[in-house]
Amino acid sequence: MKWRKVAIWSGIAALGVVTTVLIVHRMHRWRPRSLTVQGAVLRKDADARKEQPIANALVTVSDGETSASTQSDASGYFRIAFRGKVWPPQTTATLSFRHENYLPLNLELQTGLQSAVRKLYVAAMTPTAVQAEPVSGGKQSVISNIRIRYTINSESEENIGSAVKTFQVIGQGNVPCNRIAPCSPDGRWKAFSSSATLDAGQSNEFRNVRASCIAGPCPFTKIDASGFIQGGRTINVTALDWSSTATFLLEAEVFHSAINSSMRESYPVVYGRTLNFTLPPTQEGVSIEAELDGTAMVFPLGPELYLSWATCNARTNAEAEKSAVYQCELKPGYRF
Repeated sequence: MKWRKVAIWSGIAALGVVTTVLIVHRMHRWRPRSLTVQGAVLRKDADARKEQPIANALVTVSDGETSASTQSDASGYFRIAFRGKVWPPQTTATLSFRHENYLPLNLELQTGLQSAVRKLYVAAMTPTAVQAEPVSGGKQSVISNIRIRYTINSESEENIGSAVKTFQVIGQGNVPCNRIAPCSPDGRWKAFSSSATLDAGQSNEFRNVRASCIAGPCPFTKIDASGFIQGGRTINVTALDWSSTATFLLEAEVFHSAINSSMRESYPVVYGRTLNFTLPPTQEGVSIEAELDGTAMVFPLGPELYLSWATCNARTNAEAEKSAVYQCELKPGYRF
């Protein structure tokens, strides 16, 4: 019986030693890892249509020992990576949001939980000064009948005619080549060559180029198309003839390239005191046509996006079409 007890206690001790070694080994490997948190910063509003993105908000994540910061972009998006701990598994980190025009906001996340780190965090920040709706007794300038005007440039190509040129290769038949180039393709007969060139002119190019033998012993001729097969402003053709004189025709269509500008108009959408509109990526010269207190006026936005009656910002859509998204919020003293 005594040896059995000794064996049992020896087994328990061995198991304890193995468990201790595993724990120490795992704890040695439980080192900080890189965690990524992403989300969006919005202006808090009871009407979801008025929750505008907040750019340049300072976003900081901290677990008490390590921290990392970033700023939200024009769409309010942020993505921040920091060195988080995996032990203990329920470490709490603070996600803080700061902006000079909004009240501070803090959110908590569990860094040890993968599901928590993978969440998309939407931070709705409260403005420090909520702009009141126009008071009936106060004088407010009215912005109405708003249209967005912009220019689109597009490249056009027009067929403006064709070009024709003939040329001859003066040859003599039945002359042995004797390995003195040029020769017929089979190397037997002496060949003769000639070339022709066409220039389409500035901003023009040739397309649908054709070259053919039209007179003489055409079966004993060969045309080199490498100089015109791709078209272009200047084309060149070389013909080979290993018999008597042959005549060739070079013909092509001429296309003219030009940049055309066209004026476009679109209509914005108004939610509360914010004007929203999108434009294609190729737009230029954006301006806003509107009536200010009943007087029709044109307000060029310019590269600084300046308006006397609103504060505007723009961002590029992340989708494939890369459209530009504009938002203009009324300044005090104005209403739609």
